[in-house]
Amino acid sequence: MADAAVEFLLNNLKQLLVYNVHLILGVKDQVDSLCNDLRLLAAFVKDTTESRGKHAVVKELVRQIRNEVYKAEDIIDMFVVHASVQKSRTRVEKVFHIKEHTKKLRIIGKEIQGIQQSVKKIYDNKLFGYEAIIGTRVSVTKSPPAVEKDNVVGFHKEAEEMVGWLKEGTEDLDVISVVGMGGLGKTTLVKKVYNDSSIRYEFFIRSWVYVSQVYSRREVFLKILHNVTRENIDTSQWSDDTIADELRTILQDAKYLIVLDDVWTKQAWDDLKTVFPDTKNGSRIVLTSRNRDVALHANTNRTPYQLRFLSDDESWELLEKKVFPKGRHCPKDLEDLGKQIAQKCYGLPLALVVIAGILHKKDKTRSLWEKVEEKVNTYVAMEPDQCMDVLALSYDHLPYYLKACFLYFGVFPEDFEIPVRKLIHIWVAEGFIQQIGDASAEEMAEENLQDLVDRNLILVEKRRANGGIKTCRIHDMLHDMCIKQAEEEDFFKEIKGSEPSSYRKSVGSPVFRRLCVHSGVSNYLSSKPDSPHVRSFLCHAKKETVMAPNLIGDFPGSFLLLRVLDVRPISFSRFPSIQLVHLRYVAVSGTFKVLPAAISNLWNLQTLIVETTFRNIEVQADLWKLLQLRHVYTSAASNLPILSSKSGKGDKDPLVNENLRTMSKVSPKTCTDVIFARTPNLQKLGVRGNLLSLMEETAGRCKFDNITKLTHLETLKLLNDTYPISPLDGKLRSLPEWYKFPPKLKKLTLSDTMLNWEHMSVLGKLPGLEVLKLGEHAFMGECWKTPDRSFVRLRVLEIGKTDLAIWKAAGDQFPQLQRLSLKHCEQLVAVPSGLGSIATLEVVELCWTSHSAVASAHQLRKNCKVLVSP
Repeated sequence: MADAAVEFLLNNLKQLLVYNVHLILGVKDQVDSLCNDLRLLAAFVKDTTESRGKHAVVKELVRQIRNEVYKAEDIIDMFVVHASVQKSRTRVEKVFHIKEHTKKLRIIGKEIQGIQQSVKKIYDNKLFGYEAIIGTRVSVTKSPPAVEKDNVVGFHKEAEEMVGWLKEGTEDLDVISVVGMGGLGKTTLVKKVYNDSSIRYEFFIRSWVYVSQVYSRREVFLKILHNVTRENIDTSQWSDDTIADELRTILQDAKYLIVLDDVWTKQAWDDLKTVFPDTKNGSRIVLTSRNRDVALHANTNRTPYQLRFLSDDESWELLEKKVFPKGRHCPKDLEDLGKQIAQKCYGLPLALVVIAGILHKKDKTRSLWEKVEEKVNTYVAMEPDQCMDVLALSYDHLPYYLKACFLYFGVFPEDFEIPVRKLIHIWVAEGFIQQIGDASAEEMAEENLQDLVDRNLILVEKRRANGGIKTCRIHDMLHDMCIKQAEEEDFFKEIKGSEPSSYRKSVGSPVFRRLCVHSGVSNYLSSKPDSPHVRSFLCHAKKETVMAPNLIGDFPGSFLLLRVLDVRPISFSRFPSIQLVHLRYVAVSGTFKVLPAAISNLWNLQTLIVETTFRNIEVQADLWKLLQLRHVYTSAASNLPILSSKSGKGDKDPLVNENLRTMSKVSPKTCTDVIFARTPNLQKLGVRGNLLSLMEETAGRCKFDNITKLTHLETLKLLNDTYPISPLDGKLRSLPEWYKFPPKLKKLTLSDTMLNWEHMSVLGKLPGLEVLKLGEHAFMGECWKTPDRSFVRLRVLEIGKTDLAIWKAAGDQFPQLQRLSLKHCEQLVAVPSGLGSIATLEVVELCWTSHSAVASAHQLRKNCKVLVSP
């Protein structure tokens, strides 16, 4: 991952030189000079992105670059650790350690000089890389992929739909795109349609051309010209423009169907579209691509057809037909194993075809099939030309800034449903995301994720109320490819069980930057691994592991340069002693009720996530010293110290954190004017505790007034936790007037507030409210009559456990509602029929509601999807 490694180091050094130059004053000139040298290598790395997989010389040069970058990163990061220790010492201690510090300065200067010499040598040898590329250039003609012609399974309905699109509709030239992951069967589906007898009759002029990643515009046009003329014309003396003009002239008078198979870029479409005239006669172009953006670029008026994965039954049908051809069937004693093998291909036709080829060659015995069933992915990987290389094309085609983001999916276990918020925070902490213009790092990260989704590399699992991606996952075959590629590039290493000794042996002097330990965590840590190169330690075990008390003191001390610590499946009896100045992301859980003062020293910290079994957690750390801090999440109510402004009258508070975007959850007593004055750009706030203390007025003011002043707040959660007081005694009597809510509020969650339904009129007046989530016992009472002209922008309404029985509402009260969710509303007689007139309503979800409520939901409107469980 030399591309990302060089870019990240350059960005890291830039921040160091701008914000913390005092830590490296003695070696600033050497660091400046190293930056200049690395920029030259960065250019070479980018120039050779497409070719390094094909040329051993280029690949070796890039490997050397990566190693030198890692060395430089280690040297500088370690020096920052020593410099920060020296900075924290008292004046007397600094004098006592001055010789030691001076010696380290000289050592790091020499080490940087050594790296610069190595960098210069590599840069001088870069010519060999360019010569390798130029000297081995071959024809750009690519072989088209093998296509299933006989045993086509699962595409019958899709083929019928596509035939209809081609024959019917507009007389204008129409581009129909089929998109999907590599190996999903796009070419197979389109070939089935292309050869359909009715399509042959409809389009006398037809041509199929395989474009691929590297294509020749001339060769593509010649292929089409040959197909439509069916003549061998001597075009050797023709220019590219002459060929294009000839083809355009022939297509001008014909109703044609052109298939452009495997188009990778928008530029490719722009190059080729010029020869396709629109003669208003119903001509069609079919385009297949792995990239949704390419398809949308080709036709902004038609949604690309997203090809699905095969179902379990379809997967088994295809596998059986390939293993037992000519109408034969699988023996009964192997059928259960066969179905399990098919399931483990996760609906990917390419993987099914590959594994079927392996089974077809083997003896049809249960013992052999059991071996295959145990390691399906391993057997598929044994045939790289047929499967893994096809999938790897998508990775190879990624721009350098997306490669690291994509490989990171390999750090999660197979079939892991990945929370997007977590993924984005880690990407930012890892340094993969660079801010451009006014966009935040999180916004750029979301764009990167959407790009990977559009390229059909990542699958969306759940969406948020606002349509954004909530959770995602990666197909198992791509997951295996990530692991293989990551280990080859020293990107991360997965430790299985208790294998630290084998880890050290396998890599000699380990340079892996990330470790994933999903099982046997205690065994691994008890071996006290020496891992000075590791920047990320990640654990996503399915079962919680209780950290032995004797290990807590040492963890994570063996990872001095750690940036990301994500160990929530490990339960700590006390908060671990974390003294790592490079840490940017920390996620821990356990049975502790104090955030220690030592966290104040993590001056690079961006995201802090803490889960504890207690209701409240005392924050001893001075979070205002952490100027990089962006997000704080705690499961318990955080009690921050009560502060008074240290600034004089009229002066700006020196401890304002303009980067802080999230505080969830804090106690009501923390909601003071001073604390919120120090978080002026807060966008998400969660409050947990007795909310009466937040709402009750004293001398005409209440703590909620401080929330009102948060002019950038978009998300607010109010969780009424009255323990040890009875919930009835702690229920809210009312809500603040609508104009006292933050002006940009879009999403509001209430839980256990036990308000009367009449107070919903306040929320109905909130002008920007788009999502309203009413958790358990948020509102109580048998009847709710929704006021007129309310909830004008609400798109999502969720109502949790309540005793509501009669709900009276009309469509004009929720003019933009898209999703309605009712959970444990067991006494509700019916969903208001008036909601059926809402044109935007797409989904009504009912969970544990009455039969009559379910029946009424089905009567709302024809195009509204009703989801019922259980």
